[in-house]
Amino acid sequence: MKTIHLFGKKLKLRRWVLYCLAALLLACAPMRAGQQEESRWLLGQAHHIPSEYTNQESGYFSIVAGHDSRVYVGAAKYGVNAYLIEFNPMNAVMRLVMDVHRVIMQFLTGFAAQAKIHTRNNVGQLTGKIYVGSKQGYPEKGEKRSDYPGGYVLAYDPKTGTNENFGMPKKHHGVISVMPDEHRGLIYVSTCDDGRPIEHSHFMVYDMKKKTYKDLGDSEHHYAFIVLDHKGRAYHPVRGGKIFRYDPDADKLETLTVTVDGQPCPKEIIGLNPKAHASAILNWDASPDGKTLWCVEMSHNMLYSFDLTAAGSVLPGKSHGPLLAGKNAKGNPRITDCRAMCVGPTGKVWAAVTEHGIPQTQLYLVSYTPGHQGVRNHGKVGVANPDFTPFVDAKGKPLPWHHGMRKEKDGTMTPTTPMGVCEARDGNVYVLTIGPFTLIKYRPDQVK
Repeated sequence: MKTIHLFGKKLKLRRWVLYCLAALLLACAPMRAGQQEESRWLLGQAHHIPSEYTNQESGYFSIVAGHDSRVYVGAAKYGVNAYLIEFNPMNAVMRLVMDVHRVIMQFLTGFAAQAKIHTRNNVGQLTGKIYVGSKQGYPEKGEKRSDYPGGYVLAYDPKTGTNENFGMPKKHHGVISVMPDEHRGLIYVSTCDDGRPIEHSHFMVYDMKKKTYKDLGDSEHHYAFIVLDHKGRAYHPVRGGKIFRYDPDADKLETLTVTVDGQPCPKEIIGLNPKAHASAILNWDASPDGKTLWCVEMSHNMLYSFDLTAAGSVLPGKSHGPLLAGKNAKGNPRITDCRAMCVGPTGKVWAAVTEHGIPQTQLYLVSYTPGHQGVRNHGKVGVANPDFTPFVDAKGKPLPWHHGMRKEKDGTMTPTTPMGVCEARDGNVYVLTIGPFTLIKYRPDQVK
């Protein structure tokens, strides 16, 4: 066997080949694949939602993709009005499709205004209509909460370009969740009075034929999302770790308890914990087949699922690992904030997750494919076109309400506060951020 010299040492050829292979592997894989992916920039195309539809560059988790893969976003203009904006990915055009005050034919201002579309938008199963609700803003000095007349349930039809008004479910309450069941001619609604520390949130159902609302009860739960299962039953969270389940065929309301991994609900899941206060925010969405409920609690770094096919009065759940794996740079558990979560048309779970407790907050886009091992981190959310909107005025002064974007040392622009995420049928994934109010688009090849 031939002998060669390397670094002053005599090595047999076979040993030299093995040495080089080992060195190459170490050089190319200094950290696991997941770590490499997490540390990279995921640069999406940013689109600014026109400032004329907001007055604080703000909106909430009001985002959904329609059957036509166009994206519909609710905007907030406090004390003025609320709007639904359509984004067409084919030509990158934003346009107004719903002016709430014009639809309801009331033009009140101040705290009496319909200041937000804050609902988790949902799409009609048969018609493709976009269902939303309006709600109150924040009272200024001298204004009373009773000044707000109440929110409305509304729908926009992309096929006809028309809007529909289903009325006010409850006086002085806004609307925080709207879920249609077009097969049965029903619309499920969750109201909100914005009370603190206890929110009064009524689980209600609207009969499209009779044009009447039925109150199923006060859940006392903040920011409740409603989902439907494979049998057409509707689920609504309840303060104290319970869940309402309404069966429209039997006209029966049940109260379910929750378990996780065969054990009572862990105390870390704020909002499902019976001793928790009512300020928790549970991000809910159901799988396309209606058999699984996916859940992320806003401030708890964990993904959960619940079996909607289970019989009885217990809704069994299981954990699928942290949204952000590992520990932070200081060796401590990672502190997360997740206000943006959805289940896409293929059943994949998506979340935009902010990490706190580090020198500068960082936003990541993560996903979970059912049946796979652990949550996948696609990387740090960044903007490929940092000049998508002005950040200073003509005199170079920073524009107000644009503080939610920052530039890193390498020049990459990154947002810090995600409010929503959705996946369209064409495979595009969108992250909605505020300050400025921005829609960031990721192509399928970027997040496959």
